[in-house]
Amino acid sequence: MVTFDNAGVGGSSGTTPHAIEQMAHDAVAFLTAMGFGRADILGFSIGSFVAQEIALIRPDLVRRLILASSAPRGAAGMHGWAPEVIGAVGAPEASPGGYLEVFFARSASSRRAGQEVLGRIYARTEDRDMPTTWATREAQYDAVCAWGIPDHGLLQRLSGIDRPVLVANGDSDPMILPHYSYLLAGLIPQARVKIYPDSAHGFLFQHHAEFAADIEAFLSKPD
Repeated sequence: MVTFDNAGVGGSSGTTPHAIEQMAHDAVAFLTAMGFGRADILGFSIGSFVAQEIALIRPDLVRRLILASSAPRGAAGMHGWAPEVIGAVGAPEASPGGYLEVFFARSASSRRAGQEVLGRIYARTEDRDMPTTWATREAQYDAVCAWGIPDHGLLQRLSGIDRPVLVANGDSDPMILPHYSYLLAGLIPQARVKIYPDSAHGFLFQHHAEFAADIEAFLSKPD
């Protein structure tokens, strides 16, 4: 498994693009430079938008696709985050409290899982990625808003993804609502969807063992 930071994020140099399409081209350049033939690609949140674009502009690079906390381009209601999401994570200085509000459900069990995730995040004190800058976060939000401009015609592009796709989300995600998962699965010919209970945008961190097992089962199926 290989994980990477796109341009201007974490350990990668460069400037963060203001458009999902450019992020996808940057990711394709990374895949090409690494010498990968066909890859199984997992994209989470804004990364899932990038993953959709990769599958559309360079389908030869994709074997299977996993879209976590995702929404299709042009879907109504995705033109920017909801006010409560912006209030929680839209400030220049991110806070653990805001992270918990968006990434975990309000139940005691989900918040407890969130505290455990925060503990894992801050347990590492050396060789950490640089914090995401405000300029990068603004560029990413510009890209998200452009992705979410309502355009019913753009939804039809997804029928061009002819690879097996797993779409997943938490049942209480306030950032990318779960109904977008069903919309995606209905537009992509070979897609299946799973919604994880008692979880939000960070469902894959809360249900990490189950999600990993689901991915392994999905990727192990014969083509």
